[in-house]
Amino acid sequence: MRILILEDETILAISMQEFLEDSGYEVTVVNHSEKAFDLIYKDSFDLLLFDVKVLGNRNGFELLSDLRQADIMTPAIFITSLSDIEDLTHGYESGGCDYIRKPFDLAELKLRVEQVIKLHCFNSVEETIKLPFNYTYNTKKMQLSLNNKSIILSKTETKMLELLIQCRGNAVTYDMFWEEVWGEWIEPTNIRVQVGNLRKKLEMDFIKNIRGVGYSIDL
Repeated sequence: MRILILEDETILAISMQEFLEDSGYEVTVVNHSEKAFDLIYKDSFDLLLFDVKVLGNRNGFELLSDLRQADIMTPAIFITSLSDIEDLTHGYESGGCDYIRKPFDLAELKLRVEQVIKLHCFNSVEETIKLPFNYTYNTKKMQLSLNNKSIILSKTETKMLELLIQCRGNAVTYDMFWEEVWGEWIEPTNIRVQVGNLRKKLEMDFIKNIRGVGYSIDL
């Protein structure tokens, strides 16, 4: 899961980057709105975190509005010290999904990031996602298939697979599994057992083990 942070307060930007990377995300940081604009056009991100008052010709609101006009619909969260209702309205009208008001705790940042990803990830992709070895996943029917033959999964296995698909190309840590799938802490051993049960149902296993970290699916 790739996140772009636009923030010109260096200490805050570094803190956010390190915290999110420790949580399993791939994070890129820029401090200038024009750099962010160019990078978003050149590369692909799953979530944007924009400070409103930043260096450049455009503030965060204007930058996101221009991206939306260019049909770039990547979900975005604004980081701001603004609290006036007109400012908040402006942010939502420009295409933002949520706000984080400064100063904030990094735990709040993580919760808001996870919530936006959960609500918007599958809404922004095609109905059928192609996976390695000719597997496909239908996001509407929540159905995994191999060569058009459906594979029956339990509710827990489906949730684990969806999290892996949402984060494909990046590691899904044990913390991410218990937070997103179970909603409470469970032993890593139990997570390994559940992933093992899922893998047993795969004729060709596309889930990679990342020792000591978690699991991933290649892009």
